[in-house]
Amino acid sequence: MSKILDNRNFMKCPSFKEGMANSDQQNGVTPPPVNIAPRTGETITLPAFEGVATIDSYTNLLDIRRSVRVYDANKPMTGAQLAYMCHTALAIQEFRGVENYATLRPAPSGGARHPFELYMAVQNVQGVAPGLYHYLPLENVGNKTVTLERIGDIADHKPTITDCVAGQKWAENASVTFFITCVAYRAEWRYVEMAHRVMLIDLGHVGQNMMLSAAALGLGSCCLAAYDQGACDSLLALDGVEEYMVYGVTVGWEK
Repeated sequence: MSKILDNRNFMKCPSFKEGMANSDQQNGVTPPPVNIAPRTGETITLPAFEGVATIDSYTNLLDIRRSVRVYDANKPMTGAQLAYMCHTALAIQEFRGVENYATLRPAPSGGARHPFELYMAVQNVQGVAPGLYHYLPLENVGNKTVTLERIGDIADHKPTITDCVAGQKWAENASVTFFITCVAYRAEWRYVEMAHRVMLIDLGHVGQNMMLSAAALGLGSCCLAAYDQGACDSLLALDGVEEYMVYGVTVGWEK
């Protein structure tokens, strides 16, 4: 019961003035980069996504959003649909603040810190070779172009995805499995030990954006909080400390 009570208290909003150490921002420390730098330089630009959404009523969109776990593995997504998913999740629309330390994006984030990166395991997308990719929003600030960096291959896609999502075998048929990672210091720089509760709230905003975007495209999606931490961090070549997996989203055509 003590662990349950600890977790309940973690959800509550503490006083931001009592016992909180000065942040690195207050101490004049240079802000961290707003996104992880490219690794390989092997980039692709996805097709334009203007007009790709099929739902024009916000009320209808909310009514049709459901978690989908059965996908048609033989029906590919389009590159434009993938671009729409990336853009509406974490695109950088503009910079704010001294030294451009804050970014405005489609989902809200405490202090405009947006401490997340978007990776994806592509299995069946027209015009995009299967493999692992990282979204590079800094390449297209303020416009509606989407650039991805290819970061590696997946030797055996289906069992690899099943292992990553803690044995949930249904996920292996999704056209794309998105991995949202956390770069914790991006928020800790401003909010110190208070950052982590806020980051979890922000994470929900991103996940809902992605599910609504999938529904707007006529696609199915499902958010995943159950996953194998080590398997995901290893697949994405993350250190598991400064950057680590925190959320998954599968997307594809419902079967």
